[in-house]
This record gives sequence, structure tokens and C-alpha cells, in this order.
Amino acid sequence: MSVCDVMNTSAEKIAEIEVSDSLFGVSVNTGILHEVVCMQRACRRRGTAATKTRGMVSGGGIKPWKQKGTGRARAGSSRSPVWCGGGTAFGPQPRDYSYSMPKKVRRLALRMAMSARMSEGNLVILDQFEMASPKTKEFVGVMKNFSFDNCLLVVEKENENVQLSARNVVGYKILPVAGLNVYDILKHDKLMIVKSTLEQLEARLMV
Repeated sequence: MSVCDVMNTSAEKIAEIEVSDSLFGVSVNTGILHEVVCMQRACRRRGTAATKTRGMVSGGGIKPWKQKGTGRARAGSSRSPVWCGGGTAFGPQPRDYSYSMPKKVRRLALRMAMSARMSEGNLVILDQFEMASPKTKEFVGVMKNFSFDNCLLVVEKENENVQLSARNVVGYKILPVAGLNVYDILKHDKLMIVKSTLEQLEARLMV
């Protein structure tokens, strides 16, 4: 077990808490992190890129000229891929890029990502983070207290006021425990976790 400071939104230490080494003390394997991030990015691809083949381009139904006697190369359609205005040969078509990895590997990678932020000293555990109404200025003020320009905040559940407060500020993202993922942890320099989420994280990742 490791001991971490519990901070309030004014960046003042108010308590200490023991955190499990199975969550925040895992040795980091960059190869596993890379594989999981590649999987996440592939799953986020829309896969809507498309080109028209010669069968999809309009026109070209008639043979441009007779087969022999013109001195020109043979041609059966003006929509051949070698013609200007013709179809595309072997172009991209809509497809699903997503693939899956073993659940144990994904959970391990998530623990590794959190452990990396812990070892770097870029992990902060907050006592609580509540906002009575959406106020971007208040949210930015809290981040300035910690001198954070780029941060991922993990809250217990969807909080509309916090979400709206951070929506227009570049460099910050709010995620509930259920949405925490490797890509977003590594994308942000700092990781801020509300204390009440630790039990949920342990229940989710240590199954």
C-alpha cells in the first residue's frame, strides 16, 4: 500500500489515504500501453472513407470507338480507371476498423497508465469536486490552484455542472469512472481523481 495526500480544490492537503499498489504500483510495459492505445484509436475511426469504382461512375456505357482501325489503343469504356473522370481502382470503401483485445490486458494497461502518472508525481487525489452551477471561471480557478494546464479529471458519475464548466476550456477533460481509459490518461499530463471513485476503480479493475 502507498500513501497519498488528499487535497481540496484550493490545493491544500487535508488528509492522507492509502492506495492499493495493485492499482497505482504496477510496473509499466510501454508495449502493452501502445497496443491498447492503437486498439482504442482504431475503434474510434468512423471508417466512412469511400471512392467510386468504374461501376459507380456515371456514363461510359458506350464503347468510345471501334476496336480496330483507328490507330488508338483499345477502349471499352470512358470510365476506365486509366481515363480522366474514370472510376478509382482499389480505392477505400466503408469498413469497420475496430478490433478487440483480452479484457485482462485492457485492465492491466489501465492500471499501468495510472501507475505511470503516480510514479511521475502527476496524480492528485481530490476530496471532492462539486459545482452548484456551471461556471467556467470557477473551474479554471481550481486548475490554476494546482498549476495544471492539461488535466484529466475522474469523477464518480456524470456531473453536468462540472462537464459544462470544462467544456470550452482547452486541455481539460471530465470522465466518469466508467469512461476512464488508457488513451485519455496518456493524452493528458495530469490525472486528478476524486477520492470517492477509488473503490469503484478497484472494483472495476481488480475483478
